Amino acid sequence: MRVIFMGTPEFSVPVLDALVQAGHEIAAVYCQPPRPAGRGKKDRPTPVHARAEALGLPVRHPTSLKSSEEQEAFAELKADVAVVVAYGLILPQPILDAPRHGCLNIHASLLPRWRGAAPIHRAIMAGDAETGICIMQMEAGLDTGPVLLRQATPIGPEETTAQLHDRLSAMGADLIVQALDRLPELTPEPQPEVGVTYAAKIDKAEARVDWSRPAVDVDRQIRGLSPFPGAWTQIEGERVKLLASRLSDGQGVPGEVLDDALRVACGTGAVELLRLQRAGKAAQDGETFLRGWPIPAGTRLDSETS
Repeated sequence: MRVIFMGTPEFSVPVLDALVQAGHEIAAVYCQPPRPAGRGKKDRPTPVHARAEALGLPVRHPTSLKSSEEQEAFAELKADVAVVVAYGLILPQPILDAPRHGCLNIHASLLPRWRGAAPIHRAIMAGDAETGICIMQMEAGLDTGPVLLRQATPIGPEETTAQLHDRLSAMGADLIVQALDRLPELTPEPQPEVGVTYAAKIDKAEARVDWSRPAVDVDRQIRGLSPFPGAWTQIEGERVKLLASRLSDGQGVPGEVLDDALRVACGTGAVELLRLQRAGKAAQDGETFLRGWPIPAGTRLDSETS
């Protein structure tokens, strides 16, 4: 098929690769414009932009699709379908209507649960047992369109957003290829009106750990916010990111280190910290971290002071 691909971050790259490998003709790749990044604050192309150029594909990165000129340029591509995955711009109705088979979105949740910006983070933070991928026919509403294909997967008890992100990206790439192969026979299923939840964009204010909460909540917060923005706490006055954890046994004053393996008491229960990162340094597993900075039992981790 003749495909317009619309995506921006790393999550979208395997999907673009899969479409090319499946033999589809990529009429154009749309992504967010390059933005200042790194120490030099030089404009850096997005992951999809860089991959598309490496594949020799034409790239477009308008700041908006609202103008008649952009909409006409899109329609002139005469695509059979547009594949959209984490693109980052709202698609006006003329864009949605332009391809012969419309626009298909790869969404990283089991719709209608977790419509919106951060479905992977929210699924882990809410303690969902499973999540998945939906191939959705796009319409004007926020992730409200009918679903063509869906595939579920369990969320591991120690899985982080980074790990689940990579698994779902690969699943989405496989499922969209299936959807395009079977498009004439697929029947769009309207989303049910019950079970709708919204995955609000992650706010950095959510990242500070409150050790008075139950261990199950603290563990979900750490895993759900890893790697970005990264849950954090204070250790001896220094802010440290907590990037992986697991539930553990133990009781104590909330925030108290219970042993020499970074087992920390919560409001109820405890968590073991498996991966940490000091400011300006690389992330380390708990054992390596403790070799460089011993944290004795009885130390209180406290995120209330800044």
